[in-house]
Amino acid sequence: MPRTQRNDNFIDKSFTVMADIILKILPAKQSAKEAFAYYRDGMSAQADGEYAEAMDNYKEALKLEDDPNDRSYILYNMGLIYASNGDHDQGLEKYHEALELNPRMPQAFNNIAVIYHYRGERAKEEGDLDTSEAFFDKAADYWKQAVRLAPNNYIEAQNWMKTTGRASLDGF
Repeated sequence: MPRTQRNDNFIDKSFTVMADIILKILPAKQSAKEAFAYYRDGMSAQADGEYAEAMDNYKEALKLEDDPNDRSYILYNMGLIYASNGDHDQGLEKYHEALELNPRMPQAFNNIAVIYHYRGERAKEEGDLDTSEAFFDKAADYWKQAVRLAPNNYIEAQNWMKTTGRASLDGF
């Protein structure tokens, strides 16, 4: 049974009904409609913490989706799952793939920076200050790109860059 038929709360059911109506009336190719249905089911599974099911849906959506912008969001969500499961290398790979298709995705830049900052903190705890600083510098580079795209977001990152000397006050 598709996930869209299993939603048990009013908001999910309402969203599903509206999405199904929109899918039926949109002048789009059948494969694009199917891709969206898989993507929608992936987001629903991801929200419920069903990451394996979400990943399966995202993989199916990628097989069908042609639009680069839509593909970037599928890849981004796959990156979220990998990163949240501790597979940072796969997460980084998916975020970079998303950015290749959509270089105006500040959330992908932010999440890459978060992973590098995390790695910097781990290296610092292990006493490897050179590696730590290199990771922190990479994090700052990605956060700068995120902030340029979304200047009112990522305030904590902006403050961290300012307090660590990795950004000037007018650098954004």
